[in-house]
Amino acid sequence: MTIDEIVKGVLAGDRRIIARAITIAEDNALEAQKLIAAIYPHTGKAHIIGLTGPGGSGKSTLIEKMVREYRRKGKTVGVVAVDPSSPFTGGAFLGDRIRMQELSTDEGVFIRSMATRNYAGGIAKATKDVVKILDAAGKDIILVETVGAGQSEVEIIKVAQSIVVIHAPGLGDDIQAIKAGLMEIADIFVVNKADRENADKAAMDIQAMLQLNNKKTAWKPPILKTTALTGEGVSQLIEKLEEHRNFLEKEEERRKSLLRAEAELVEAIKEKIVNVVINELKKKGEFEDLLHKILDKKIDPASAAEKLLHGKLKKATRDA
Repeated sequence: MTIDEIVKGVLAGDRRIIARAITIAEDNALEAQKLIAAIYPHTGKAHIIGLTGPGGSGKSTLIEKMVREYRRKGKTVGVVAVDPSSPFTGGAFLGDRIRMQELSTDEGVFIRSMATRNYAGGIAKATKDVVKILDAAGKDIILVETVGAGQSEVEIIKVAQSIVVIHAPGLGDDIQAIKAGLMEIADIFVVNKADRENADKAAMDIQAMLQLNNKKTAWKPPILKTTALTGEGVSQLIEKLEEHRNFLEKEEERRKSLLRAEAELVEAIKEKIVNVVINELKKKGEFEDLLHKILDKKIDPASAAEKLLHGKLKKATRDA
């Protein structure tokens, strides 16, 4: 099947072809670039929502209830669930997303699990491309769930328009679990498992942290309480997400969109430059020679990289 045929299938919402397009985005860099270039003009209509937070906060269960609520409202939904990579196969640990399995038969829902493949920041390298595919396929809402490994999962800001940081009481040192970067990127805070003891305290702790952060913004992140197992609070969460989307449609969205576009462009430039430089270095033979020296412990990787790039960096600095 040609790229043109795949693009037509994606735009038509063909589930089988959408799945094939996502596989290309994950596995074939050259074909993926052609595919994304072709569908890019058809993107920009979906509301992309990132859900992040520490492991054990109930993200997957909450997402399942959110999907059901969106479907009740007549919205089509795409879910990109990023899982830790298996150290043996590189595949996603929770590949089938058992809790969401019932939803997979709904024609208005498309769920895809992705492995991080050791990509930092809680999302997979191809996540942005997969989101674009689902956007072009006509999904109204796209939910992106990060791994849930800790505080470093701020890469989601480069993908999502609205970011929900989920927490739950009883995860040890409660407020420490969502400090630093996650506190700053959140558009909405959710204290899930609100039927547990200390749920009110967790919400007050988040409020206290927000008050300490003197950053002035037009949007004030609300703090909501949910119980994902019963669905309590999910409709209020979706209402707040709609409010945030309406807020983004004003000038703030243009600014955030420019920041996301800049991040994507810079990342693409970096990737291109790295590939060009490595291919050129390999042609000269010195690359392989240094590989053998690293293997024989005659030089460390950082020193080898400095040796390889020394001339190029001097030239780049001179040209600049």
